[in-house]
Amino acid sequence: MRTNAFEIVARYVYPSLRRRLVEILREKGLKQTEIAGLLHITQSAVSRYLKMDRGALIDVTKFPDIDEKLKVLADEIISRRPSEYEIHLGLVQVSLEMLGRGYVCSFHSKIDPELDPMKCRICLELFENLAF
Repeated sequence: MRTNAFEIVARYVYPSLRRRLVEILREKGLKQTEIAGLLHITQSAVSRYLKMDRGALIDVTKFPDIDEKLKVLADEIISRRPSEYEIHLGLVQVSLEMLGRGYVCSFHSKIDPELDPMKCRICLELFENLAF
């Protein structure tokens, strides 16, 4: 295994979750500048997420339970306007849930052909009991 799970999360999972969060906020009728302000990112970053230039390698909508958590997070962001640290906490929690449910294993094995998902149970054992 050349690439560990945390590298996969940082490079692919987290950006894909953030992209989906941007999409959900856009679906709720918010403008790019409003989304940028709420998420504490630039309007340019919002634009790149929406154009699929960033965070497009994992389709989060394929995991309805994860997508639902992002919708709840989006509603919380709109209503409560949390700090960037609270938003980051929410996205990291969802990332860990994805690891614990094995949602990232097949993607990880595509990035790292040396990884054998049938033998590797690291994420499943470390994160399977996480519920946020």
